[in-house]
Amino acid sequence: MPRRPTRTVPTVIVPGWNGSGPGHWQTWLGQQLEDAGREVRRPAFADVDHPALEPWLTDLRAALDGLPADGFDVVAHSLGAVLWLHHVAGSTGAPRPARVALVSPPSPALDAVEVAEFFPPPLDVDTVRRGADGTVLIAGDDDQYLPEGIADAYGRPLKMATTVVAGGGHLNTESGYGAWPAMLDWCGRGNLAFF
Repeated sequence: MPRRPTRTVPTVIVPGWNGSGPGHWQTWLGQQLEDAGREVRRPAFADVDHPALEPWLTDLRAALDGLPADGFDVVAHSLGAVLWLHHVAGSTGAPRPARVALVSPPSPALDAVEVAEFFPPPLDVDTVRRGADGTVLIAGDDDQYLPEGIADAYGRPLKMATTVVAGGGHLNTESGYGAWPAMLDWCGRGNLAFF
């Protein structure tokens, strides 16, 4: 059987609150992509432990600067996924990615004073669709930060298909996601579907 071509576009990895430490799948993913010769970018958030919407948006846009329109992917986790929704709602001239994976965005109804300015996130169907050639939503079926589930919280409001990972929790280190081969495989494929 012929080997399928491997996608080699740049990938922007957007971490969430408290960042993606050394054991997190985003850190592992970035290293795997870099080892394969892929360009990887990350926003240079000054303080991942104290999120601030406007500075984080500025840092995200700086990470996107100079990327080819429709020629890169975005992989955002948790609060980083919510940040992406704010980015596309207020985007002015930033390059548009080919694909976006929004992983474990917290509930739009999250009530946490430390990140209150991020919630509720903008959930306009047309805006999100214009923000990338395609976007996929992924979350565990038992995510403590998303009790209503990814379909009810984001999939239905955005009219977007979702991928539910059984027993995935918040798809973070505590849930056992240090290495995540399925995400690496997604980064290497050209299609949008996660599984």
